[in-house]
Amino acid sequence: MKINFNKMNGLVPAIVQDAATNKVLMLGFMNEEAYQKTLEIKKVTFFSRSRNTLWTKGETSGNFLNLVAISADCDSDTLLIKVNPTGPVCHTGKDTCFDEINKNGLAFLGQLDNLIAERKQKMPENSYTTKLFKDGIKKISQKVGEEATEVVIDAMAKDKPRLLEESADLIYHLLVMLNYFDLKFEDVVGVLELRHK
Repeated sequence: MKINFNKMNGLVPAIVQDAATNKVLMLGFMNEEAYQKTLEIKKVTFFSRSRNTLWTKGETSGNFLNLVAISADCDSDTLLIKVNPTGPVCHTGKDTCFDEINKNGLAFLGQLDNLIAERKQKMPENSYTTKLFKDGIKKISQKVGEEATEVVIDAMAKDKPRLLEESADLIYHLLVMLNYFDLKFEDVVGVLELRHK
């Protein structure tokens, strides 16, 4: 991909979008060095115009923007960067730099999916998710089966509060199972979209 860094004195705007929810998270600027570093370390790195230096988003907060894909616009002078964020994107603690709070429950599934993937990678102690990954696919599959059965039981009993609780448990364990195989929730959504067509 050839990017035109000449139009803005060596910089291009970089629009950052959540790969799971398609929500626009922030806008930054990249020079060629920031672009190359982003490709190399798979974490979005910008050029800070105020500090006149490179900075990797999350290097102090831990809220990294994990690179999924980069594409350029039709003029090759603006980048769209799809990411899996590991926490709030804005320094104010909000999920975007545009003063939005995520009210879309479906979008939260993408965030939960990303958190489970992070747990799989880092395997923190005292984490139930870590324990499931250590126990392996047999235990994870057993939990998915148990939760699915409980969902059916509560549906048949017309117990709406318990149906909600057990459905949440089922979805969580299903996301763990998908992550065990390095699959993402968006991959499942992709299958549904293909079927819909």
